[in-house]
Amino acid sequence: MTEIRTLSAAANGGIPNHPHWPALLLPGAFAPGEAEALLRAAGWGGIWRWGVYDHHHFHPNAHEALLCVAGAARLQLGGPEGAPVEVSASDALVLPAGFGHRCLSARDGFAVLGAYPPGQAQVETEAADPEAPRRFADRIAAVPRPRSHPLGGGPFPELWPPRATPA
Repeated sequence: MTEIRTLSAAANGGIPNHPHWPALLLPGAFAPGEAEALLRAAGWGGIWRWGVYDHHHFHPNAHEALLCVAGAARLQLGGPEGAPVEVSASDALVLPAGFGHRCLSARDGFAVLGAYPPGQAQVETEAADPEAPRRFADRIAAVPRPRSHPLGGGPFPELWPPRATPA
């Protein structure tokens, strides 16, 4: 598997981010035609295909895998003070609950497959809000670490040390 890049961010701009775990960026991690099969084999569900919203948002009750299956985009991760990253077909992101993300620009038919760990497919989406870091802190911290890696089904990377019973 490709080298994993980590991106951390403190709460900012109404985005809570995760108190312990970074976002994971896996460049060139999969063949775009195999993305859905990989997610299903790993047990990740709620699979959808689309882009990424152009406004800052986060999911307080679920971790999210975003597998770029077409085109390319510049995304901002971690809220208004977060890092801009370039993604293209075959790149994967794994965002912990609460981690902000938005699309800054897209080209060449940009599309991702999004998916969630077992038990987390009823995802809630929240926009940036000054009260969000306080309001969602406990819920975000309580979302369990996935049992399986979305791309291989094997153990989840120790970059997210176990904190609770895995989902």
